[in-house]
Amino acid sequence: MTRVSRPRVVLASQSPRRADILRQLGLEPEISPADVDESERAGEGPAAYVERLAREKAEAVAIDPAALYVGGDTTVVLDDEILSKPVHEQDAVAMLLRLAGRSHQVLSGVAVRSGGRTVSEVVRTTVRMRPFDEAVARGYVATGEPMDKAGGYGIQGRGAALVDSIDGDYYAVVGFPVGAFLRLLGRVGWHFDFASLRATDS
Repeated sequence: MTRVSRPRVVLASQSPRRADILRQLGLEPEISPADVDESERAGEGPAAYVERLAREKAEAVAIDPAALYVGGDTTVVLDDEILSKPVHEQDAVAMLLRLAGRSHQVLSGVAVRSGGRTVSEVVRTTVRMRPFDEAVARGYVATGEPMDKAGGYGIQGRGAALVDSIDGDYYAVVGFPVGAFLRLLGRVGWHFDFASLRATDS
């Protein structure tokens, strides 16, 4: 099959952060959120969980073998427990207080599907939060920012004020590991050329 030099890029996510990062790279993704069951499976570890969801999202919306489908999932892990998006404000406050003054892991899975093949990777980043008290946590929650984010904070927003340091990929913490994405492109036959994609065999 002859590969077009500029494939459609379809993001299987409604995350504005992932879309913004792709646009930052000069790509203009079509947004097609995938409807997949995000429940954890028995015996499934956090890394396997985020990688499976990233793959399922990319595969769920894939209909054009010539297009490039991108899926992603990110979660926060503390003491081997996945911290999902808070349901209520009090959940967010409690979650943030657990993270305060401690290090936790952010696992970000990314998957790329093209030509009927799906490849994926998980990137692990360590984030250390500065010590803060309940008043600070409640003040941050009052901004509304934590409610749609795993772990109850967004490092790319006001939540940056809670972070002391990171060890690893900043973009993975935001929700889309750029380096892993570029590696995966090569595995499905595409090369990123700053604002465009070309087939590696063209």
